[in-house]
Amino acid sequence: MDSKNIKEFIAKRVAKELKDGDVVNLGIGLPTMVANYLPEGINVVFQSENGFVGLGSVPEEGKEDKDIVNAGGQPVTVVKGAAFFDSATSFGIIRGGHVDATVLGSLEVDEKGNLANFMVPGKMVPGMGGAMDLVSGAKKVIIAMTHTAKGAPKILKECTLPLTAVGKVSLIITEMGVMEIKDKGIVLKEYNPEYTVEQIRAATEAELITDENLKVMEA
Repeated sequence: MDSKNIKEFIAKRVAKELKDGDVVNLGIGLPTMVANYLPEGINVVFQSENGFVGLGSVPEEGKEDKDIVNAGGQPVTVVKGAAFFDSATSFGIIRGGHVDATVLGSLEVDEKGNLANFMVPGKMVPGMGGAMDLVSGAKKVIIAMTHTAKGAPKILKECTLPLTAVGKVSLIITEMGVMEIKDKGIVLKEYNPEYTVEQIRAATEAELITDENLKVMEA
């Protein structure tokens, strides 16, 4: 799969984790694609931390509205019934535990469920944005990311970058598989048949525990 297909594959699989009626926050980058792939009959309220609920799919090229953007400044659409509000209300929703799930990208995740997703080595960064609040306030934290970065593992025994949050990650979904964070470690629940379990292990620094009911990953 090329880069675009990998991101679409991950986003489609993440969308299957969302339940009807959920309030969900999507991080910038790959996670924003999840809104395009909701299963039929599933109605989800997407919240954007810059101040609205009712975030829709990515707009068609040429139909962007410069006044409607997500927290990363990317053009988005809104659905019927959307509501706009200030940052205090937005973070009240997040910190008050009203977000059922947040989908975020990451630079590193480790076997204890720790997350590092805001400091890119060698680059200036504006800060962690709303990620620290989201991973603390959301009931479920899903990491949607490529399995490696230029061949280097992103799923580690221990994060090396500054942490965004400690022990908050629930699920990791990459192009290689679906992994759940448990007290005993990282459990491989589903695998992409384009890769063998041995290849997935080789691309993962952390120890992977193979689920006894391991399934094939389908987007």
